[in-house]
Amino acid sequence: MSDILSLFSLQGKVAVVAGASRGIGHAIANGLVDAGARVVGFGRSDAAGDARFDYRRCDVCAPAAVAGLFDDVEAEFGAIDVYLHVAGITLPSQGGMQSSETFNATLASNLSSAYDCCANAGRRMAARGQGSIITVTSIGSLMAFPNNPAYVAAKGGLRMMSKALALDLGPSQVRVNCLVPGYVQTAMTAASHADPVLHEQRAGHTMLGRWGQPEDLVGAAIFLASPASKYVTGTDLIVDGGWTAKGL
Repeated sequence: MSDILSLFSLQGKVAVVAGASRGIGHAIANGLVDAGARVVGFGRSDAAGDARFDYRRCDVCAPAAVAGLFDDVEAEFGAIDVYLHVAGITLPSQGGMQSSETFNATLASNLSSAYDCCANAGRRMAARGQGSIITVTSIGSLMAFPNNPAYVAAKGGLRMMSKALALDLGPSQVRVNCLVPGYVQTAMTAASHADPVLHEQRAGHTMLGRWGQPEDLVGAAIFLASPASKYVTGTDLIVDGGWTAKGL
């Protein structure tokens, strides 16, 4: 393997991916396997049939269960080198303000649980003096979107939480970065992807004129997980087809 290719290799590394049953998390977990990592993915539902990684049922909102899963991974595969937090929900309103119950449920699933998982992984990595944590936020963490203040608040909080963790874990040589997707065709976005008007509006917001696919995030995730990004921390890697940069 050439020196350049080895920069992006995850050979011998152990990666854990939360939210790996389908969509972006599933594609990234498969991609990390292709890059050489031993991957354990987890989520609340069954994984799609093409999973090439070890998949386990576990709820990110159950901190004790997540800690137990991390213990099991370390016992079976060795120390965790990479942790990706992709899990999340969206509960947009159909017009009007979201209820407090919806707002709080979204923050619990998308932000509070993310902290529990990332902090747990971070403490383990800090004890070894190395590691990479990657959180998947959204372009909704950078700008407002209608009818979903809970999601925007949660992803905005996740973005800044990641930067704060990068600062706290930096002295231990643990890196924390955000992967920031635009609109990607997944089960979560199925309704708007199927709506002809919304589909074209959202494609038109990008410079590339199309929606993203889960596989479009794989290369960026491998970069942030691999030695190629060993001096990158506390930053946002935006993968949105040019949405956030587009003007007129």
